[in-house]
This record gives sequence, C-alpha cells and structure tokens, in this order.
Amino acid sequence: MLLLGFLTALGPLTIDMYLPSLPTITDDLHASAAAVQLTLTGTLAGLAVGQLIVGPLSDALGRRLPLLAGIGVHVLASVLCVFAPNLAVLGTLRVLQGLGAAAASVVAMAVVRDLWTGLAAARILSRLMLVVGVAPILAPTIGGLVLRLTQWRGVFVVLAAAGLAILAATALALPETLSPARRRAGGVAGTARDYGRLFADRVYVGLILVAGLSMAALIAYVSGSSFVFQDGFGLSQQQFAFVFAGGAVGLIAATQLNVRLLRRWTPQRILLGALVTGTAAGAVFVLLAATRTGGLPGVLIPLWTVLAMVGLAMPNAPAIALSRHGEAAGTAAALLGAVQFGAGAVAAPLVGMLGVDALAMAIVVFGGMAAAALTLWLVVRPHRLPAEHLVEPEALAAVH
Repeated sequence: MLLLGFLTALGPLTIDMYLPSLPTITDDLHASAAAVQLTLTGTLAGLAVGQLIVGPLSDALGRRLPLLAGIGVHVLASVLCVFAPNLAVLGTLRVLQGLGAAAASVVAMAVVRDLWTGLAAARILSRLMLVVGVAPILAPTIGGLVLRLTQWRGVFVVLAAAGLAILAATALALPETLSPARRRAGGVAGTARDYGRLFADRVYVGLILVAGLSMAALIAYVSGSSFVFQDGFGLSQQQFAFVFAGGAVGLIAATQLNVRLLRRWTPQRILLGALVTGTAAGAVFVLLAATRTGGLPGVLIPLWTVLAMVGLAMPNAPAIALSRHGEAAGTAAALLGAVQFGAGAVAAPLVGMLGVDALAMAIVVFGGMAAAALTLWLVVRPHRLPAEHLVEPEALAAVH
C-alpha cells in the first residue's frame, strides 16, 4: 500500500512542486501568468492522454512493464526541463512529464482493482489518499525551499531524483498482480470494444464525470492559488506553502474520516452528502470573494470546506465505478483518470481566463462542485443503486 501511495503521488508531486515557482517563471521567461498556467494544463493533458494509452497496455502486457517504462519517461522529461530555454519547450516537456506520470497513476488504480473490490476497495483508496494527500503538503514546501537555495530549474532536479527513487522501489518491490490468464488480447479492436462497453454503462460514465468535475474544482484551486495568495494577498512563498498545506490537511483528514463513515453508510450516500455540502460551501466562497468580505479568512474557510468534501468524494466515486468493470480494470482506471485530469486541464486555464483572482478561482471551484452534484443526481441516480456489499475476507483482513 505504501508503494502504491508513492506511485499515485508522482502525478500530484509533478503538478504541485513547482507551484511556488509560477510567478518566478513568469518573470524569468518573460511570459504572462495565463501562458505560464498553460504549462500546468500541459501536464494535466499528458496525464489524461497517457492514461488512455497505458491502461489498455497494462491489461494486455501486465502491470509492471508499462509502469516502469512510464516512470522512466517521467525521469527523462524532468531532466530535460532543467535545461528548457523558453516557455514553449518547457510546456512541451511538461506534457511529456504528464505522460510518464500517467503510468504510475493508472497502474496503481488497476492494481487496487486487481486485489480488492467493493467496500474494501473504497477503504483501500481512502488509505491511499492519506499518502497521496501528503504530496500537496510537501510539494509546495519543498518547491519553496528549493527556490531559497537555487532557481526554479532546481525543482525539476528534485522531481527527477524522486522519479528515480520511485522507479527503483517499484522495480524491486512491486510484484505483477495481473496473471497471464487474466490478460486481454485483441489489439486495437479489443481496446475499442472495451471502451465501447465502458461508455455504454450509464452509471460508470456518470461516476467518472463526477470524479472529473470534482477534480476540476481541486485543480482550479491548485492552478490559481499561487497567484491569488502570493500576488493578491501578498503572502511569501513559504507563507503560501503553509496555507496550501492547510487545505491539504483538510482533504487528507476527510479521506481518513471516510474509512469510518463507510462502517455506517454506503459509498453512494457519502458521495452525495459530500457533493451537496461542497456545492453549498462553493456558493459561499463565490459570495464572499465577490463582495471581498472577510479578507483572507473569508476565502480560506469556504475553500477548505470544499477541499474536505473533495476528499470525501475522491475515494468513493472511483471505488463504485471500478467495482463495475473488474474484467478490464486497467482500461476502466485509464478512462477514469483521463476524465479526471482532462477536466483539470480545462479548469486550470479557465481560472486564468477569468482573471486569476479569488473570484475567478471561486467561480470555477463552485462550478465544478455544482456540476458534479447534478451529474450524480441526474445521471448516476445514487438512490437507485444497490448497496455495495461485495467484500472478500482477504480484502477485509488487508484493510484492517
């Protein structure tokens, strides 16, 4: 579980570690804030497209080979980012970084589905979110420390070193979880059929849209936060890192609270409650930001509430979705991840287009949560879903 957590953390590390550098990169490469935000969009796009490629490959070839190759691509791209001469080259390499990190993300999710299902999978994903949640706390802080010792290019040196460490640990410690008998043949036609079956499942499609729209709300915060808090509220790089960490703590606490909530309620009930609460908090966020009421606390309190609700949604929507398609776990996880990061890739520049201020961030955050809640109620129809009780004894033992 610890290794799976590090694998799923590679994407967030790649996204978040250079957030304190965004204003510096803007000045150093003589670019606009919106243009620099597109490097974040490129990373998210790479994460989305990469998952669509790696997921079916992992169903056909096994989990280890695509995973190791992807992490290797990430390390190479990180090294090349150190020497990027301009924003165009940096943006291209960030796409490549995202493609490499996608392998770690999608294979980790597929491994969870290989080994667990149902409520056990939801609990395992909640535990993994604890490890994943550490990345948003540590990444901007590490990025800020790197900026105190060197320039923004040093961030990519640290990312390359982290990728090498994860690559070595994976090669040594992660066994193959997909036996040859369970691998899927059929090439491109077989992959197309798998994707066709997934798109024909209304509940699955609704759930991955819910996961994607929740991710859009989170990425809107991630992409705009450095500009809002450093430029808008005058926080230093280290102060920003602490504020960012505060939101991450709330998100992590919610994912761990989810483990306890699952003892009393189904994942679908928890998901519905989280999205309704998050939408209400997002509406308050928009109101306070528009009227400039409450200063920094007026932004942070509703924003952190939204992040906590995203923390409750993150384990449950994927767990329900993946439980429906264990026969093609890699492909199902790939489509889920592609929608999540694709929605994030749209949300990031949208904040920039609306003005990169607290109100712009609030509008996109609220929009993501409201759309997720509506999609859950109108498309997934959680009140009609059967309670999930498919929990294997081995899985329960592993969880506890």
